[in-house]
Amino acid sequence: MVSGLINENPVVYERKERRARSAPVETDEYAEDLIDQLEIFDILIQYNIKDPEHPYSLEELKVITEDAIEVDDKQSYVRVTFTPTVEHCSMATVIGLCLRVKLIRSLPSRFKVDIRVAPGTHATETAVNKQLNDKERVAAALENPNLVEMVDECLAPSFA
Repeated sequence: MVSGLINENPVVYERKERRARSAPVETDEYAEDLIDQLEIFDILIQYNIKDPEHPYSLEELKVITEDAIEVDDKQSYVRVTFTPTVEHCSMATVIGLCLRVKLIRSLPSRFKVDIRVAPGTHATETAVNKQLNDKERVAAALENPNLVEMVDECLAPSFA
């Protein structure tokens, strides 16, 4: 029986042990609550964002890793580079949209979010990156009820 999945048997990795966050450093009278790489990673994996095709989280599939996140709090910029499980992943755009939506919902509005496929990891990398970082295309995608339902399902909290 053919399941129709592009990657029927993905490699599944163990989740990393969570590190305790240190308290913000007080520089003046106020504690500065900087957003850093670990905080972005925690936002993306705290509820185990699920892969659209598999019952595994993006962390378990190593689609998203802490090392693939760049943050410049002073410039209000976040870049997340993700790695699809296969070169022809038909869900790469949906995965990227899930990451974008999760960050938009979680970060202060001052942040510019850049979502990218890791170089050389997807057959249509340029097209996927263009779709994920074009405001009009993202807005249009989020008007599609079926796509929004899929994104919401991937983002639904899972405490497994």
